[in-house]
Amino acid sequence: MVELVHRRTAIRGSALAVAAAVSLGGAVAATPATAAPAATAVAAGRPAPPSPATSTGTGGAVSSVDAEASRVGLEVLRKGGNAADAAVATAAALGVTEPYSAGIGGGGYFVHFDAETGEVTTIDGRETAPAAMASDAFIDPATGSPYPFASAVSSGLSVGVPGTLATWEAALDEYGTRSLRDVLKPAILLATRGFEVDETFRRQTLDNAARFAQFPDTAELFLPGGDAPEVGSTFRNPDLATTLRQISLRGTEVFYEGPIADEIAAVVQDPVTTDGATLPAYPGFMTADDLAEYEVLFQDPTHVDYRGLDVYGMAPSSSGGTTVGETLNILENFDLSADDTGQALHLFLEATAHAFADRNAYVGDPAFVDVPTETLLSQEFADSRACAIDPEQAAPKPVAPGDLGATGCEAAAAAASVDQGVSTTHLSVVDRRGNAVAYTLTIEQTGGSGMTVPGRGFLLNNELTDFSFVPNPTDPNIVEPGKRPRSSMSPTIVLEDGEVRYVVGTPGGSTIITTVAQILVNRIDLGMTMPEAVAAPRATQRNTAATLAEADFIAAYQAALAPYGQQLTLVGAAGTSAAEIGAAAAIEVDADGLMTAAAEPERRGGGTGLVLKPAP
Repeated sequence: MVELVHRRTAIRGSALAVAAAVSLGGAVAATPATAAPAATAVAAGRPAPPSPATSTGTGGAVSSVDAEASRVGLEVLRKGGNAADAAVATAAALGVTEPYSAGIGGGGYFVHFDAETGEVTTIDGRETAPAAMASDAFIDPATGSPYPFASAVSSGLSVGVPGTLATWEAALDEYGTRSLRDVLKPAILLATRGFEVDETFRRQTLDNAARFAQFPDTAELFLPGGDAPEVGSTFRNPDLATTLRQISLRGTEVFYEGPIADEIAAVVQDPVTTDGATLPAYPGFMTADDLAEYEVLFQDPTHVDYRGLDVYGMAPSSSGGTTVGETLNILENFDLSADDTGQALHLFLEATAHAFADRNAYVGDPAFVDVPTETLLSQEFADSRACAIDPEQAAPKPVAPGDLGATGCEAAAAAASVDQGVSTTHLSVVDRRGNAVAYTLTIEQTGGSGMTVPGRGFLLNNELTDFSFVPNPTDPNIVEPGKRPRSSMSPTIVLEDGEVRYVVGTPGGSTIITTVAQILVNRIDLGMTMPEAVAAPRATQRNTAATLAEADFIAAYQAALAPYGQQLTLVGAAGTSAAEIGAAAAIEVDADGLMTAAAEPERRGGGTGLVLKPAP
């Protein structure tokens, strides 16, 4: 495994700063002295342009959950930028329009394919635990029991050192052709002029209103006048525009080593709540030094061969690449066919359950634990796991993880899955040269920690709640200083004969893994087109007693799955925050170079897939 540390560089020099200010043209955020209130919601002055979920054509493609963000990425491609440039610009725009899912207060994973060299590389921009955070940080000293999850989320304890800005800088330095200053311009303009509030944004705000109201800076920003912005109004965030403008002029140093770092640390160490707040808002451990010392990692991707295709994903600290890869390797042992969808889906659910058992037992941050990545991705290990699957009958859950040295069906003790926050966002990009990016980024829960950095316009993540709360020396995902919590993010690039074929990813917590795998199975095995594979109803089996499924999946497949002993539970009825699984963004490139950008037609309000030169 290749791990190279990327060290940040700052934009310095008065001449460069002046040039940047001129290039921004003054049509961005106001200066701090003249800035408007933190956010406003006023009547939208223009109709939103059409935002198709699917587009087909050539010249480049962008797919994301948001129309404004996809248009930003496409414009970068139109002006000659490459996939990395467009990906960072799209991500920055998503931080404006999807502030409850992404932004500079979080982190993520960036997978890149270089068409000229044929090489796939990745950037691990996952958040890290502060240096002073001990393994028992989530244990209440008064009771000796773990803090309640809901209380831990909305606190300084949950906030990891953000990696998103460092990821953007590293991606542009390594793969891009544009500067960070250039690719932040559209996001600055978007935060300044605002975007039209849709039902999803209002619903997410209302779902978190009670929590947001307990943090005065968050309430001021996202609950103007005490209510969520109305659908059809324009939401502006000049504080975020000002923050991004400062970063564009002065480089990421202003965030990691300057005043913003001090402000982040102050919020984490001493969360400010409103009078009468009921949340305990536990203080965290992050310091400005933790931010100054943050570094992203370049590392090799995971790789498996599935049905003759090369599937690349994100290696640990993400569990996405190993678990998607193991799932597909297990399924290599079976013929999946649309002619027998019931059995195909039964085998899919059993494969993900077994892969999740191994994920939970063996995957963590490889800087702290010995992760058997090579074994988990080997066809031999997957074959041993496949022999434990009954093609005709579901196994009781949870199933046991595999013995890493087994050649048959030996197993260890069972280990059930732990869920993660269901928010996050994903974008996929392919440029005209065939370069590709799959980038999943997040602040974890919808709304992250619920804490906004005062006057800065962005929420802080709650990524550290992805750690196991109870210290256990056999658990690969316990809290340790500087450690990256295990993630399920699964940005995936699939090649055929050395050329990009599919780019796929999604939000959804630990359901990310099953969603990405299901989309690939839908497309490769079950004969669906990519738009059909993305839109198809979903189920998720993560080695838990309940197999959660969307209502449409239950209606379509429960009868076919019942003979196999597969029982489905409605996802909304299981205490989750939504009645849907994931919100994928994908691109397919066929053998003739025709690109299909396919986003969700309905989930999370629908996404937008765009191509540079639409086909007739």
